This record gives sequence, structure tokens and C-alpha cells, in this order.
Amino acid sequence: MAHIIVVGNEKGGAGKSTVSMHVATALARMGHKISALDLDLRQRTLGRYVENRTEFLTKAGLELPSPDCHDLPDIDQSTLKPGENIYDHRLSAAVAALEADNEFILIDCPGSHTRLSQVAHSLADTLITPLNDSFVDFDLLARIDAQGETIQGPSVYSEMVWNARQLRAQAGLKPIDWVVLRNRVGTQRMVNKEKMEKALNMLSDRIGFRVAPGFSERVIFRELFPRGLTLLDLKDIGVKQLNISNVAARQELREMMKSLKLPGVTIDF
Repeated sequence: MAHIIVVGNEKGGAGKSTVSMHVATALARMGHKISALDLDLRQRTLGRYVENRTEFLTKAGLELPSPDCHDLPDIDQSTLKPGENIYDHRLSAAVAALEADNEFILIDCPGSHTRLSQVAHSLADTLITPLNDSFVDFDLLARIDAQGETIQGPSVYSEMVWNARQLRAQAGLKPIDWVVLRNRVGTQRMVNKEKMEKALNMLSDRIGFRVAPGFSERVIFRELFPRGLTLLDLKDIGVKQLNISNVAARQELREMMKSLKLPGVTIDF
């Protein structure tokens, strides 16, 4: 069965689709068969990212390893039993159709609480939660005191992950490996940055996730999206010498992929 990677965070702007595209493309470039599902049915940022990639590569006459992004299949509502949710069936049908032919299925969730997102979390073998390095975003995981030092209780998102873990345990599935990525971390040493690190480490022990490095804030990510490219594609499109920022970003991607500890994956870039 395919290993299911879910990228989830109920706040927008945390870099979910950027992380999703880089993880999926990195796996494809390393020779793994991977398909993706974009559950943000309205905005479809990941779906647009993959479409941009296909269009750019076609115009440039290039062939680069790429993830396949699939839409959720339509379901005949007349086939549903009373009380059944159509979105449950659409997601289950999509995963069932992809499992046999893929090593990995990556599911990008919307930046809000939806039924699809809730179900996706219960399917996750690996859950990646990108988190901006700010106490505004930390509130997604837990409530904290005014000094940023005492955790007062879990948030609704943490409770949703807990419920997903309970559902998996009841179904006899292995536990979710939950990885929180510190995204858009500033390069300078700041008091807020140190407090965030301390608070995340405290909370990780309390509610059970691993903290891993994500991406720093870099202009390159905004430039890559319109062409559907990732950091790993730059040399293939003719960039002969990466600048210092791009080299550092590529190393961040390498460290992020290593930290995920995905089964059967050896990092070779």
C-alpha cells in the first residue's frame, strides 16, 4: 500500500503548497512513483502549481520528473446510504484508485477546517504541518500565556489530530508520524525566535510531534510558482551557478526531506 503524506494546517499562508510541491517533486526526481491530491477545491494552489509545471516544461521542450496531481472523482449521490458524507466517498475513491500504482500519495489540505481535511488527517501515515515562526501561528497548536512561556492547553487543530490518531488506533493502523516544520524562520537571532523554539519543544513532548526545519523566507519561492518549478529544477533549466541564497534553500530542502524519514527514501541530491 502507498505511504500517505498529508500536508495540513488550518491557517493560510504557512507554505503548505510550496512544501507539498517540493516534497512531491523531490520524491519523483529520486525515482519514486508519487501522486498528489489537492483538497482545496476552491483555490487549488497545488493543482495550479502542477499545471504551471506541465505548461512550462511543454513550452520549453523539457522532460523533468514530476508528480501527477489528480482531481477527486465524482460520486453518484443516489448510491449513498442515509447519513453518509459524499466527501468521505470521494476521497476514499481517489486514494483507492491511486494506492496500487504509487509508492506515495501526497494530500495537500486547505487552510481551513473542512470535512475533507478532517478525513485526510485520519489517513495520514506522515503528517506535515508547516508553521510560520510566529506565536500567531503557534496558536494553531496550543494556547500560550502572554509571556510565551507557559502552555495552557491544546488548540482545536491539535485536538483534530488527536481524534485522527484515535480513529487510526481503532482501525488497527499504525500511528501518525506528525512532523511540524518551522517555516519562514528568520536568519537573525531574535528573542521571539528563541521563545518559539522553546515553546515548540515543550509542546512536542506534550502532544506528540517532531519538530523539523522548513524553509526560510526567500524570494525564490515566489518566482518558482508561475513556472511550476522547484529548487531542484534550476540547473535543468539553464541556471549554471546558484547564488548563495538558492544553495542555502536547496540545503534546507535536503534537511527537510531527511527529517521526514519516509520509508524507502534515500536522499541523493
